[in-house]
Order: sequence, then C-alpha cells, then structure tokens
Amino acid sequence: MAARKGDRRWIQRHLKDPYVQRAQREGYRSRAAYKLIELDQRDRFLRPGQCVVDLGAAPGGWSQVVAKRNGPKGQVFAIDLLEMEPIAGVDAVRGDFREAEDLSPLSARIGDAGVDLVLSDMAPNVSGMPAVDQPRMMYLVELAIDFAAQYAKPGSSLVVKAFQGEGFDQTLKDLRQVYKQVHIRKPAASRSASREVYLVAKVRQVR
Repeated sequence: MAARKGDRRWIQRHLKDPYVQRAQREGYRSRAAYKLIELDQRDRFLRPGQCVVDLGAAPGGWSQVVAKRNGPKGQVFAIDLLEMEPIAGVDAVRGDFREAEDLSPLSARIGDAGVDLVLSDMAPNVSGMPAVDQPRMMYLVELAIDFAAQYAKPGSSLVVKAFQGEGFDQTLKDLRQVYKQVHIRKPAASRSASREVYLVAKVRQVR
C-alpha cells in the first residue's frame, strides 16, 4: 500500500530530527533516551547501584541510559507488552504489569528490598482529541504511581510522563503529599508540538 502524503512528511521530519540522528550515531534505540538524559542532568535521580524499574520500556531507550549509569552492582528491570531485544545489564519481562500473573516474575526479582527509581515514558495511542487522550494518559500516570506505591522504598524517586489537562493538577497535589520534591519538566528533546511533560518526584516519604 502506498504511503499517504501525511505519512511521508512525518517520516521525512522524523529522519531529519537531530535527536533521531544522534540516537542512530550513539546507538540508542529511540530519541526518547535524550529526554531521560536531560531530566537526569537537571534533577540527578540516576545513581550507580540502584534498583530501577522501567514501565512500558520498549523499545528500550530509557533502559539503555539507566544500564549505562547504574553500574555492575545495580539492577534494571524493564517490563512491556511488546517483545524487547536484549540489553546488557537489563532484566526484561514481557507482560502487562497490571496483571498479577505477568507481574509476579518481576515482583519476585525485586524481592523485599524495594525499588529506588520507577520510570514511565508510557503514553496512549493519541487520537488527537483531548477529551479522549487526556483520561487515557492520566490512567497510565496513575498506574505508574500505584506501582511506586507498592514497590518503591522511602527515599526513592519517580519519573513519569503526563499530559497537562484534566486531572493533572490533582495528580500533582497527590504526589506532593508523598514526595518531598515534585517538579514539572519539559526537556528540549521533547517535541515542542507535543503536550507531554514529565513529573520528576524525588525523596519518597512513605511506602
């Protein structure tokens, strides 16, 4: 089937994107890797030796960044519905972390020690209609927050993608009840036309 004009224009823009080109040169699986790198340069939540869980990790750009920073004593767990090509230093689980059966192997590997950092770059398939996309996005944010509530230990951090809109302010308020520092960030690697921002929550006070 021939590509539509809009599809061809998107592909051309994508291939000319400096972050796409940089990812290809530097061996990252997606341009999203640079979002995490920028966020960490500002907020310093990545440290060697951490236990990190990357929710919705495929294709693995964020997991690659974490594995490089984490060192041999750290643990990086990635979970996604999609199959992910292996990454050195990353323990990947294929499944839906909302389902107890799929989550069980990951839970067993985490053990009782708890997680130092929960990451989520998850987003819904965008329809272009805010009334549809916003609740879907906030649902994914809530899932990441709920996961952190179950597995993250005191002093841990959470980095989660969100869309500003209905439900965002309440989520921000809720996070500030649990974490000492909560910041809204828009990294340069995030396309200007995108509604996405990142919530960086540091120093979890309760588990």
